[in-house]
Amino acid sequence: MFQRSCVLAALLAGISSQSVAQVMPLAEAAKRFGARETVVGADLSPSGRKVAFLSAGAGPATMAKILDLDTSKLTTLLASRGTPDNLDWCGFASEARLVCRYGGNVPYEGLLVGVSRMISVGADGSNLRELGVRRSFDAQVRQFDGSIIDWLPGSGGSILMARSYVPQANDTGTRLTSSTSGLGVDRIDLNTMRSSPVEKPRDNVSRYLSDGNGNVRILSVDEVAAQQLTGVTRHRFRMAGSKEWLELGQYNRRDNSGIWPLAVDASINSVYVLESLNGRDALYRITLDASRWKTLVASNDKVDIGGVVRLGDGHPVIGYTYTDERSHTVYFDVEHHQLAAALAKALPDTPLIHFVSASEDGKTLLVHASADTDPGVFYLLDRATRQMKPIMVSREELEGQTLAPVKPITYRAADGAIIPAYLTMAKGGPQTHRPAVVLPHGGPSSRDYWGFDWLAQFLAARGYAVIQPNFRGSAGYGSEHLGENAFRDWKSAMSDIADSADYLVTQGIADPDRIAIVGWSYGGYAALQSATLTPDRFKAVVAIAPVTDLMMLKADAAGFTNEELTRAFIGAGDHVRAGSPLQNSARIKSPVLLVHGDMDINVAVRHSVRMNEALQGRGADVQFLQYKGLDHYLEDGSVRAEMLTKMGELLDRTIGK
Repeated sequence: MFQRSCVLAALLAGISSQSVAQVMPLAEAAKRFGARETVVGADLSPSGRKVAFLSAGAGPATMAKILDLDTSKLTTLLASRGTPDNLDWCGFASEARLVCRYGGNVPYEGLLVGVSRMISVGADGSNLRELGVRRSFDAQVRQFDGSIIDWLPGSGGSILMARSYVPQANDTGTRLTSSTSGLGVDRIDLNTMRSSPVEKPRDNVSRYLSDGNGNVRILSVDEVAAQQLTGVTRHRFRMAGSKEWLELGQYNRRDNSGIWPLAVDASINSVYVLESLNGRDALYRITLDASRWKTLVASNDKVDIGGVVRLGDGHPVIGYTYTDERSHTVYFDVEHHQLAAALAKALPDTPLIHFVSASEDGKTLLVHASADTDPGVFYLLDRATRQMKPIMVSREELEGQTLAPVKPITYRAADGAIIPAYLTMAKGGPQTHRPAVVLPHGGPSSRDYWGFDWLAQFLAARGYAVIQPNFRGSAGYGSEHLGENAFRDWKSAMSDIADSADYLVTQGIADPDRIAIVGWSYGGYAALQSATLTPDRFKAVVAIAPVTDLMMLKADAAGFTNEELTRAFIGAGDHVRAGSPLQNSARIKSPVLLVHGDMDINVAVRHSVRMNEALQGRGADVQFLQYKGLDHYLEDGSVRAEMLTKMGELLDRTIGK
């Protein structure tokens, strides 16, 4: 069922017999593009003979599966309902045992909070064990069990886990029997479930980094004042063989200053960090010794360095990434550079090639290759024989489908700034005066990338030209492009988004009377806010999980430790009311589709509820799809299909296809 070769003949036949692309029927497009991924989060076993992955089940359900590469046998280990519990990932700790994380959003003392739990399970699905600290009567909620900081390759099934401790009360709740709290590190033998302390729990510690050989070398402490995060994180390190913590540096998220550790490489006794250089994130290497010698590894004069690359757990860092028009990986050594070049030559139609995972000896690699017109294929590569075979596809529902190419473009904003964007448009049919959709991204400090995007491809399959602007406020292009952020400076972001629509018109791509705007999260906010600023520009508005009121967004953070950071991020003053679609809803003329899950902790569902009430109150054309039990991402294939159907119907009647 996973073999790409099974569909090649049919795909080629379809291409040869079809000279003009046809608009995909709405019901089919909604089903195919709304379907969740068949394979996500794949991980190779230590032997290289098994692959664990998550796969979408019916509706919001998710299953953890193992594929035996020798027998092709597929085993389901676990399943989650998806409302509210959902599997996040699973990975091999040994050939016999895996670690998985699941979580969900739950009500707690009047707030909706995210909770996650870690478990271990046998490779045959048996002997499930909890990995979090087991306490009888916690005095406060334990949101997160912790995280795996070292898989301890070669240990036979032990891990280093950063574990969350909370104070423990007696069964009457009147007295603390243990005041231990904070984040500590324990070594856990998954075969016996015996644990031993490695680092005592410390309050305000947010993360630890190991060197991959069982040694904790970095800890990060979040600065807190009056029970509120200040935005400053202080990093400390240990020299090899020492127990003493020494200062490494700090990071301030308010102005993106300082260093952020990414990975420790034991082979060179160093940590790789990101730090701003000339307004863009650059990659440095700092030796973890008394000298703390810092060396510039890589920088780019146009974009930020993204991160580092390693073949698998415990393996050395082999390169780094950056993204301009497309994503790139630069390898430090000739061997991996040549390997990547050989893969690119062997897979020219899927240039986005990633080393997903490696066997313990590094001789077998799990590789994922994708493109703008291909959601991707997983390959197994034997480095000794250079033989590679496809084993799984990312999205079975889209196998054999001809998808629309994505073209990187730039356009000039009203003030002369150059804004990068992506244009997705099917090759068949008219290439000018099309109906078009502006699709701003979420975040706000995120960005769009060249590659497969299921929402953009759905719209293109329905005949629309789709532009995705990386407006000012988007991440990845340096501090000047990021600016204050796209909430404080929403005017620049909205202006850039409007200019992307103008670009489509001036280039002859779009019919000026047939342009709509669709967005998710911040993109949903941008869609609604754009409709208040230029009511006649967009003929339809689709807002999925949108922020609708900036004051409400600040209020949503009340009671959490990031409350003050959120208030500072959004700011105060006239721009807050002027930048809130809810406060200016009377200006919206176009039909609106609102979509929201009622368990959303990223953006509370009340944003859409209030917006729907405001629009209905004045008799506006509005439809509201509210989904019970789902969070910000609407991880439910049937729900996504319904959402795409309603979206398609709205676009058909307002801008045509």
